[in-house]
Amino acid sequence: MPKQWGRFVRVFLLALVIVAVGLVWRERAEFQPAHLKALIAGNAYAPLIFIAIHVAASLLFVPRTPLSIAAGLLFGLWWGALWAVSGAMAGSLAGFALARYVNAGWIKPERLPKLGELLARVERGGWRAVALIRVVPIMPHTPVNYAFGLSRVSLRDYMLGSLIGQLPITLFCVDVGAAGGQALTGSMNWVEPTLVGVGALALSLVLPKLAALRRDQP
Repeated sequence: MPKQWGRFVRVFLLALVIVAVGLVWRERAEFQPAHLKALIAGNAYAPLIFIAIHVAASLLFVPRTPLSIAAGLLFGLWWGALWAVSGAMAGSLAGFALARYVNAGWIKPERLPKLGELLARVERGGWRAVALIRVVPIMPHTPVNYAFGLSRVSLRDYMLGSLIGQLPITLFCVDVGAAGGQALTGSMNWVEPTLVGVGALALSLVLPKLAALRRDQP
């Protein structure tokens, strides 16, 4: 009976996510930076609300970029970076844990074409492999979370690699929001966040190149 109950819970969670994805896709305009700012700006619990929205978005295939930009608009560069990174890490953990719990051995990663080989390389590479995949700006956040949950990579390596890999592009997107907000108000304080964002973007582009060079060395 406990085994059957556990299977029912897993199927229910999977169905719930699928239904929620459809609903969120229909209302995807609600996740635009300006709308999020209007929704929670001035609320005493704005950081917690933002992180909760970030976790939900991470589970439901909502791109992370608008959320990071919204963090810059709402909280400025440095506080925005803190809450955006916190939300990204919480969302990464939620997706990883959900995939690992729902899967429970149903899907064998080694049997998946191409993806299975990639996950095996990640398992061997540990947190460095996780960081390298995370740092590539074009890799979607939610599918990567779920894919890592199907692997056997440890939680420690997953969280450390996710933090290091997501940090540059998160800083860049927060910077876009912070600099844009400053520019719209006519303030000249947009210069500092712009420089920080350019540096973060450059870092996200350079790190994969450095990793490739190191891998090619004898």
